[in-house]
Amino acid sequence: MNKTDKNAVNKLFDAILLLKNREECDKFFEDIFTIQELEAISQRLDVAFKLYEGKSYSEVNRITKASTATICRVGKCINYGNGGYKMIIDRMNEV
Repeated sequence: MNKTDKNAVNKLFDAILLLKNREECDKFFEDIFTIQELEAISQRLDVAFKLYEGKSYSEVNRITKASTATICRVGKCINYGNGGYKMIIDRMNEV
């Protein structure tokens, strides 16, 4: 990622960190993402939760209707990524 792209990504992260509640998230995310993008991102998190629960890829596919490509991508991120899914799932399970 080049410096200009990283600056844009950081600006997005900074904007997200300014959101104060679910209503603000709803307003911002519905403006910035298409419905399909928001559904895809939400589905990835749902897939991650299911994989962390120990469900098989085929079970996750049946439950979430996510494509095998999406499930494999999330699984790869869980196993070889930066730990972002685990961090957020752990935090959400604490609440």
